Amino acid sequence: MTASPEPQRRILVAVDVEKYSRRENLQQYRMQEDFRLVLQQGADRLGLDRRAWLIQVAGDGELAVLPAPASEPRVVAHLVPVLDRLLRERNAGLPGERRIRVRVAVHVGLVHVDGAKGFPGAAAVTVSRLVGARPVKLALAAFPAAGAALILSEQVFDDVVAQRYEDMAPDAFTRVRIEVPDKEFDQAAWISVPGSAPADLARILADFQFSTPAPISPAPGNSGRIESMTTHGPAVIGDHGQAVQINNRF
Repeated sequence: MTASPEPQRRILVAVDVEKYSRRENLQQYRMQEDFRLVLQQGADRLGLDRRAWLIQVAGDGELAVLPAPASEPRVVAHLVPVLDRLLRERNAGLPGERRIRVRVAVHVGLVHVDGAKGFPGAAAVTVSRLVGARPVKLALAAFPAAGAALILSEQVFDDVVAQRYEDMAPDAFTRVRIEVPDKEFDQAAWISVPGSAPADLARILADFQFSTPAPISPAPGNSGRIESMTTHGPAVIGDHGQAVQINNRF
């Protein structure tokens, strides 16, 4: 009998570019080049070796499994703020069709890094569901000056943010429930947008209907928690607290 391959516990980072599919072919080509250049610059600034990342590439983003020595608190606390700054600088003065904005999901779990194609394991499924979740899309769309939005699994939030590693602030995050019924996916997660006021972010997501609380206790001191969500409308709050309308297509 052939021995089963051993999974490894790793940090998983999924990144998706906002509104990629709406771009023309040449715009998509240039966006892919610029997107990966920004990721390289961000990794360099944090001392992360992108050459050691195991990457599954998609046209509008990537799923990366980081090497075992990577620091979870460092990645969670600093990767998205660095990407946000780089993208704000890049996007300044550019027309909308040339701007790059990203959603980033971070999760930790067991993954088979020796799969023939992709990364088998529930952890890879989870991080992929999170980065494509509607709440984080809406959060990024509501702050047009932002370059990136972050969504964390409940486990990562509890292990890193709630413990205030790297001076992280739990109050900067809003708790949501991600439900994908046809995929039997139902988990709590935490969302943050660099540079946004936590109260504004909470109001953005509170414009939706909430019902049954998620069966998970939030971190002490968090004032922006959201227990469960069912979307019903497009009204959100802009970067300076103004009401804006969000197109339901993402």
